[in-house]
Amino acid sequence: MKLATIRRGGSTCAVRVDGGKYTVIPGYDSVSDLLAHGSLDDAANATGEEGDFASADLAPVLPSPSKVICVGINYRSHIEEMGHQTPEYPALFVKFAESLIGANDDLEIPPETDRFDYEGELTVVIGKKIRRATAAEAEAAIAGYTVANDGSLRDWQYRSSQWIQGKVWEGTTPIGPVIVTPDEFPADARIVTTLDGEVMQDAPVNDLLFGPVALVQYISTMVTLNPGDIILTGTPGGVGQARQPSVYVTPGKTVTVAIDGIGMLNNKAVAEQVAQ
Repeated sequence: MKLATIRRGGSTCAVRVDGGKYTVIPGYDSVSDLLAHGSLDDAANATGEEGDFASADLAPVLPSPSKVICVGINYRSHIEEMGHQTPEYPALFVKFAESLIGANDDLEIPPETDRFDYEGELTVVIGKKIRRATAAEAEAAIAGYTVANDGSLRDWQYRSSQWIQGKVWEGTTPIGPVIVTPDEFPADARIVTTLDGEVMQDAPVNDLLFGPVALVQYISTMVTLNPGDIILTGTPGGVGQARQPSVYVTPGKTVTVAIDGIGMLNNKAVAEQVAQ
């Protein structure tokens, strides 16, 4: 099953996606709301209004997570290109809900940076409240998967040893277009990122050092994970920072991130307009 959050009539609603059409799930204003206050059965049994998904205005598929937890240096290819040592434990940092934008929204480049980088990532969506999970509990708590682009301001990220200041900027992290439940997500899926049509990243999503179940176990040891929380699992090799010469996202360029079985983010970069 695939789920999305769409904008319409000045508000948003949760929908189930079947092929090229969507069905509104009555009573829920987003997939975040559905996971927190309903169930996947509500989505599966919905018989609401229908529409053309291709023309829908996609909001961030999870617009209001209580936690956005990210994992750094989790693909072997990315560890090598960045010159890092293989970590013994997951390298974690956070984002905030204000960072998230829809799958087709403009990607606003802040005027404070000239080193905006792309990072295509498989993203885990939590469906059950969980703390100190066993492996079986962690697997059962995963409601599905989606796609994210962990927009990174490298010049701000490396101002200190703590990465958060390069990661939390508003409106810099596209997410969506849908959540796909684990039963429909292909084990051999690949993640592909392009910049103006040129392939920059292409890797199997199962090349993670720490996979989804292990990450849910590890993170839930520290803090309760709630329905609708998300975990960005890390990016493969090919980021702009590591290229010679470096390649960054600038206004006018378009970034796409696609994962088999889920779909594609397609975001045109524009200069953020800052009020004077």
